[in-house]
Amino acid sequence: MEAPAAPHNPDETELTITSPEQMRELGRRLAKLLRAGDLVMLSGELGAGKTTLTRGLGEGLGVRGAVTSPTFVIARVHPSLGDGPPLVHVDAYRLSGGLDEMEDLDLDVSLPDSVIVVEWGEGKVEELTEDRLQVVIHRAVGDTTDEVRHVTLTGLGERWTGADLSALAA
Repeated sequence: MEAPAAPHNPDETELTITSPEQMRELGRRLAKLLRAGDLVMLSGELGAGKTTLTRGLGEGLGVRGAVTSPTFVIARVHPSLGDGPPLVHVDAYRLSGGLDEMEDLDLDVSLPDSVIVVEWGEGKVEELTEDRLQVVIHRAVGDTTDEVRHVTLTGLGERWTGADLSALAA
């Protein structure tokens, strides 16, 4: 007898993205679900599309400044051009420590008033809040021109309980 299938997590959605423009559009759609106090953690190989997704988030949130990878400056703040929250974009790739090393960025101070997006944040920022959206982007690795990305969005904590992440597939 086969074991019953694991129940689908209603706070998780899987999407297939086939171009950088679709990744940006996913960011623009995701921005409509975000509010001040949200932490979004992005994971994926180099070149997976984390910054492209964040660029779309910035467009959707209506923030100032071009959203580019903050690899060398670690974090960039993009103020809102309207009445929405600012976007704090962090690239934790070069940071080797956990939350202690992240404390210098004052993310805990920024979190209540901002949307914080952290690339490469696994094991480094989870202690900021139990409520977070994890976005994992899978792509083919090696010598390939394949633009296909498989994106898994998982809402964790009370903030994301019941959130309709499947609406992002529209």
